[in-house]
Amino acid sequence: MSRQNADAIAAIATAQGRGGVGVVRISGAGINSIAMAILGKLPVPRHATYGDFLDTNGEVIDQGIALYFAAPHSYTGEDVLELQGHGGSAVLHLLLQRCLSLGVRLAEPGEFTRRAYLNDKMDLAQAESVADLIEASTTEAARSAMRSLQGDFSSAINGLVDDLIRLRMLVEAMLDFPEEDIDVADSSLRDNLLKKIQIRLEQTLVTAKQGSLLREGAHIALVGRPNVGKSSLLNRLAGEEVALVSDVPGTTRDVIRQAIQIRGVPLHIMDTAGLRVSQDEVENMGMARTHQTVRRADLILLLLDATRGCSAEDTEIISSFPSEIPLLRVFNKVDLLPDQAPGAEGIFISAKSGAGIDELREAMLKLIGWQNQESGTFIARERHLLALNLAHDHLEQAGMLLNQPELFAEELRLTQQALNSIIGKFTADDLLGEIFSRFCIGK
Repeated sequence: MSRQNADAIAAIATAQGRGGVGVVRISGAGINSIAMAILGKLPVPRHATYGDFLDTNGEVIDQGIALYFAAPHSYTGEDVLELQGHGGSAVLHLLLQRCLSLGVRLAEPGEFTRRAYLNDKMDLAQAESVADLIEASTTEAARSAMRSLQGDFSSAINGLVDDLIRLRMLVEAMLDFPEEDIDVADSSLRDNLLKKIQIRLEQTLVTAKQGSLLREGAHIALVGRPNVGKSSLLNRLAGEEVALVSDVPGTTRDVIRQAIQIRGVPLHIMDTAGLRVSQDEVENMGMARTHQTVRRADLILLLLDATRGCSAEDTEIISSFPSEIPLLRVFNKVDLLPDQAPGAEGIFISAKSGAGIDELREAMLKLIGWQNQESGTFIARERHLLALNLAHDHLEQAGMLLNQPELFAEELRLTQQALNSIIGKFTADDLLGEIFSRFCIGK
């Protein structure tokens, strides 16, 4: 798969806008001549070299640090030159244009990391974690992305594949010699290996689901009748006044979205229009959007008035929700109750005083599937979960075909194929193009 020193590419590797330092990265063939033209020399590998960056006429574009990494000891596995100058947009683009004038091509999004993958510097799961690390919205997501980049996810997958290969070798040997009496020890070893793989796959799938939550977050629909305190609860969860609070029914007429995090897990709270019978056309449009939002949610928070309990109107609202989406009843205004909260099923809170909010946060995490495994979680994407679930299904099917060895062997092959797709073995080029096109330019 190695493609060391393909045509040279360049890009600005730092974020757009002004900054103290800006970086132009070049990777590929011809770095020596490029360095001679811009710097007047090729820097000593892996040593910071201060100097002038020159244009075509020998005029100074900028001054800064040059770093040269000789293949294969670089991010891409190719010869790489990084020019670190001042972080102004104009000067960086002048430097980039200078590189392009020397025959260097502008890099495509994600092309540096794609080259790292093609040159065996990292597998596909690690390559994807580079983008996940950049895009991480919480500290826990960043830590989990770094674990994936360091190979924790890949190690788990490779361990499963190694065990599968052992099992497949045993099964194929048993198939190749059907005239031989199959040793009881062979059958026992086969069954033990299968059970071991099933357990490890289950554990990996659970951990990957946690990583997917850290990467994607969960969408939570905040619904209920008018004036139960939905906007007040949103403000309490967000820690700031993001929604208008009023005693006038129908104040919230459109969906208000607010991103929060609880113990490092990103949550997207969607405050919706109050549900009731109304003759107001605009309010009815808002309620229609409420139902659309609910159908896309991972969790529904039904906010109820603790002083009134769950009324017939609330029960009617509940019946209109999709049954497959988890529902949490939250009784607000508990501060207005003369005595302790009644023993109804749900969480009792006061959006005004903050009472019960911590309990609500924990209940939300539990219902979206968070299991507090931060120390060992790695970032996972939707395609990883699909592949793991596919592998799980094939392995379950294999377990039901022990008495049909040819079919058993085929299900094991399909299990391994699904796992290999995660780390990039036997991956179609069109899938690679889709993955890396979502990266930022310069990575």
